[in-house]
Amino acid sequence: MRRVITYGTFDLLHYGHINLLKRAKSLGDYLIVGVSTDEFNWNQKHKKCYFSYEKRKALVEAIRYVDLVIPEESWDQKINDMHEYHIDVFCMGDDWKGKFDYLEKEGVEVVYFPRTPEISTTQIKHDLNKGSEK
Repeated sequence: MRRVITYGTFDLLHYGHINLLKRAKSLGDYLIVGVSTDEFNWNQKHKKCYFSYEKRKALVEAIRYVDLVIPEESWDQKINDMHEYHIDVFCMGDDWKGKFDYLEKEGVEVVYFPRTPEISTTQIKHDLNKGSEK
């Protein structure tokens, strides 16, 4: 069985997220998704989420491409996750290109997917804030 993993915040879930998860699943038989916890988002990523971790986790679990959701609690957990879950492929959006190449030393294939160009959570939040200023 070929195991694939990806990580993300998945706040304000949109079709760009679905595209990423669909492409990730196409690389293997079993897809694990690390969803960033609220504490990790706030303390290390300096992001405030609209939806709580539990709600974001439930949304990602409901997507048919996803087999398992785990909490992402720190940047450093990735190497341990590769071993614990016997990962064959690690994938992320290409906005992270090069940042996780070190995982290849763990025997994991690293793939960066092109982002869905016309959508992002940052853009959604920006557009919503712009609308509330009127």
